[in-house]
Amino acid sequence: MESITTRRLIPEALAEDIGSGDITTDNLIDAHQIGKGVIIAKEPLVLAGIDIARQVFDYLDSEIEFQSDLTDGHKAASGDILAHVHGRLAALLKGERTALNFLQRLSGIATQAASHTQILLGKNVRLVDTRKTTPGWRVLEKYAVRVGGGFNHRMGLYDGVLIKDNHITAIGGVAKAINHIRKRVSHLVKIEVEVSNLDEVSQALAADADVIMLDNMALPEIREAVALINHAALVEVSGNVTRADLLDIADTGVDIISMGALTHGAQAVDISMRIS
Repeated sequence: MESITTRRLIPEALAEDIGSGDITTDNLIDAHQIGKGVIIAKEPLVLAGIDIARQVFDYLDSEIEFQSDLTDGHKAASGDILAHVHGRLAALLKGERTALNFLQRLSGIATQAASHTQILLGKNVRLVDTRKTTPGWRVLEKYAVRVGGGFNHRMGLYDGVLIKDNHITAIGGVAKAINHIRKRVSHLVKIEVEVSNLDEVSQALAADADVIMLDNMALPEIREAVALINHAALVEVSGNVTRADLLDIADTGVDIISMGALTHGAQAVDISMRIS
């Protein structure tokens, strides 16, 4: 996966770590010394970012051989070898932490997404992420969600209309906000609106919203809202959704469940590199 994001982030991450030079490696390792190593999963994980790890070493030294038969989405067990690296030892040592940081973070998100989507197998509902991502990493983190079997909500403010509570307050009501924006955007653009109670659900329905997001509603109210909407719009549930909530929410008949925790709550997995 090479993109504008990786072409920007990899040099930045290496510069952040190496700075004016690796004072340890530069004073211990001969510049021409050759070495090899293995990248190892230290816990069960869903792999994401293996090609980005390769790009890190390639950026430092294009002659480094990075070998892996695995692709993103592979389910690795603890102790599995994810990749072999071979080349100038100094470059291997300088790139180790940056490569692992990408792998650990993205595989952590993919692993968490996979564990959550597994709960919803057989349910007619999509689990999606949010914009709660690490600044600068959004494209990569949302990619990792997809690797784990989840789906992406809008990428940013530019690619989807979502009228939130603060918009509604500023414009003076749910219906007013929907009617106002419909006159200004393309007829091809769907309009989603966030609501917090059944009265606002009725207002959104009357204004023909395409997607109605039920924000921080309790399960009984979600069920009432789904019955009220009755397939006239897609129904999304959002707000403090946890893993334990997923099945109960899915069984209400909603179409979409969004979870910020897929990205902001994911823990990096444990991956190491050993030089031999």
